[in-house]
Amino acid sequence: MICVRQGGPPRYRFETFPETGLVHGAFTRLGGSSSRPYASLNVGYTVDDDPARVAANLQAVYAAMGVDEGAIVSGRQVHGNRVAVAGPDDGGRVFDETDALVTDSPGLLLLLRLADCAPVYLYDPERRVVGLAHAGWRGAVTRIASRTAQTMMTTYGCRPEEIIVGVGPAIGPCCFEVGPEVVEAFEGEFGDVPGLITRRQASGKGYVDLGLAVARQLADVGVTRVEQAGICTMCRRDEFFSHRGEGGVTGRFAAVIGLERT
Repeated sequence: MICVRQGGPPRYRFETFPETGLVHGAFTRLGGSSSRPYASLNVGYTVDDDPARVAANLQAVYAAMGVDEGAIVSGRQVHGNRVAVAGPDDGGRVFDETDALVTDSPGLLLLLRLADCAPVYLYDPERRVVGLAHAGWRGAVTRIASRTAQTMMTTYGCRPEEIIVGVGPAIGPCCFEVGPEVVEAFEGEFGDVPGLITRRQASGKGYVDLGLAVARQLADVGVTRVEQAGICTMCRRDEFFSHRGEGGVTGRFAAVIGLERT
């Protein structure tokens, strides 16, 4: 990923995604109006931040992407694997209990909120379809990323070999220590994937590579063009919110993607 610092708050974009016809970004925690511990570009209303500041931060995100509030489509995230299909009349909608979104409607901007979980961006340049998924450990184990790709295939006729994917900033395998029940869940779903679980301990704990879990499930449905950000949100708390790294009291950064109007 490369950092874009002009035209609004800093955000990262994928090098493999085109610069025309598509807008996308993983915004950092910088360039907003919230104060500690939500400093400063917090876009989450579910934390104890001033709602007026959250609204101002969201407006800064919208302006950077060249849209207004009526173009935003988001989900009420629950760490599940439901994928919602957004149509041209869904601007301004928040889908209940939804952790992934897809659309082929130009002018809409898909938005999810994160603080350690992996944002997964999907784009089919042939069919002109985008998707966005929120993959924490529960979402990864229940294959939220591959379900999103499959929804693009079944709804819009996308072909797996045409879908480009970016896995954004998330807690990395350097920091994502999990208990034995989570280790068992990953191994039960994905089997013995080299590098998926590292630094195994006698207690059964280990360290999970979320990005690898996402790439593996996408490969299982034929999607292999995956760019990994390789940015750990817990290591880079100077740039990103980290739920684990900040003891659960922190903000949420914005992940967005949309098709430009032609």
